[in-house]
Amino acid sequence: MGNLNKRYDFVLLFDVKDGNPNGDPDAANLPRIDAETGTGLVTDVCLKRKVRNFIQLVNKCERPYDIYIKEKAVLGQAHFQAFKDLNISTGEISKKYISDPLLIENLSELSLSFPEGLRFEEEDENGILIVDSDADKKVIKEWIKENKDSISKEAKKIIDDAVKDAKPRKPTAEETNKGKEKMCQDFYDIRTFGAVMSLKSAPNCGQVRGPVQLTFARSIEPIVALEHSITRMAVATEAEAEKQSGDNRTMGRKYTVPYGLYRAHGFVSAHLANQTGFSEEDLNLFWDSLLNMFEHDRSAARGMMATRGLYVFEHSTALGNAPAYSLFDRITVKRTEESNGPARSFEDYVVNVNSDNLGEVKLIRKLG
Repeated sequence: MGNLNKRYDFVLLFDVKDGNPNGDPDAANLPRIDAETGTGLVTDVCLKRKVRNFIQLVNKCERPYDIYIKEKAVLGQAHFQAFKDLNISTGEISKKYISDPLLIENLSELSLSFPEGLRFEEEDENGILIVDSDADKKVIKEWIKENKDSISKEAKKIIDDAVKDAKPRKPTAEETNKGKEKMCQDFYDIRTFGAVMSLKSAPNCGQVRGPVQLTFARSIEPIVALEHSITRMAVATEAEAEKQSGDNRTMGRKYTVPYGLYRAHGFVSAHLANQTGFSEEDLNLFWDSLLNMFEHDRSAARGMMATRGLYVFEHSTALGNAPAYSLFDRITVKRTEESNGPARSFEDYVVNVNSDNLGEVKLIRKLG
């Protein structure tokens, strides 16, 4: 993979029609709005999620394009796998050998619901209870409480003893650095956006500062959040049906933005890219994700969303040749002279691009 040796700054334009681009869970999922100006907001986290989803879709989570922050992921598992691949010990496994037939029978039945990290193996007429060094002891203790009626006193004691004997090992500074490098190699979003990987429940893989950073997206003009009443012609329980005498309706709320054109800014640092291994190939994949991420993120809540412009300023050096703000000022978005009333489509705006006297900076119009 080719190393990155140039700085990049970019402007991203995207729009939404009759949808909610980024609901706020602390405000009943209303579209995010700047309370003072009325302009709409979309968080950087929201945009990064769409990039991750696109990379995951295109590369099917195959390394070196796996995704660390993915839906329902247990982050610590990736840490343990990295240390396993590097042949670095993460602690001592606890083993308890059992010869009592009744205890073996009890543990064998219980093993069908054992939490991760707790195992039971039968060997000839004996049994072996195993607790992995990376087992979450809190989860095992909670499992014991939940299943106390089916666990014999002897089984509980031997499980408790095995959990106590399992000893996780804290990696050295050198091992932590190796783990960090391995995570950067395997996970696209770590070497792109960075990550905090100093988990208490897993081997420490340090912290990574990502070379690609995004700002919040802000709408060009103030937006209006519309509230709609919606009806589901069904209920969840028989009790609800009885109350409604069989009418079976459930009322709800849905919030949309009639139309909004949003603008976000981004930065790519060559120096940080060389620290994480973010390459030219990774950068091209990132541009593709910005252009196509909305095409694979359809839902009833988001309506029509599309990338409308991607303007990339390529510097000739890693340090850069001009301040980012002066380059961003060259991209202006205004209403067209013919547009009257509230904007309801991209055609109500005109994008002006000033590419004169850029010096050693090159403007690449990926879209727009």
